[in-house]
Amino acid sequence: MPTATQKVVRLVFTVAGGGTFTMTLPSPRADLTQAEVEQVMDLLIEKNIFDLSDGDLVAKRDAKIIETVTEDIFDPPVA
Repeated sequence: MPTATQKVVRLVFTVAGGGTFTMTLPSPRADLTQAEVEQVMDLLIEKNIFDLSDGDLVAKRDAKIIETVTEDIFDPPVA
């Protein structure tokens, strides 16, 4: 049974309307630092490049590197 591992960086922002906006980026560098992540988040807030229905990004809320391991337990027979 094949196994696949995937890593992503999940960035979560507070939006002016009170909600949140989440961005997921695939395949982070192994040596990615907290300072680099915060710098990118600050830049995204400053540049205001997203047109969100709930308003502008106003604050950093959370950032995580998430690793998912998927184990395939069944494959249908090929006809």
